[in-house]
Amino acid sequence: MEEHIRSFIVDNFLLGDATELEPHQSLLESGIVDSTGILELVMFLEDTYQIEVADKEMVPENLDSLKAVTAFVERKLNGRAPNAG
Repeated sequence: MEEHIRSFIVDNFLLGDATELEPHQSLLESGIVDSTGILELVMFLEDTYQIEVADKEMVPENLDSLKAVTAFVERKLNGRAPNAG
């Protein structure tokens, strides 16, 4: 999952240059994404992993690094009810 999210970030925000992306690096502080980029990332996550990201979940703790995004998606997926689809 982390590699898939990494590929999206690299392809869409770093123009294919993965050398600038470290797992714990702040996406906002390093200028990799801006507020519009966060919305693009959220749409990608929702479409790809069939999750819903609430407005209150759009915080740096969830979306400001590759590791944070991966952990957030894993929590969302693990929190689904067994019959949720």
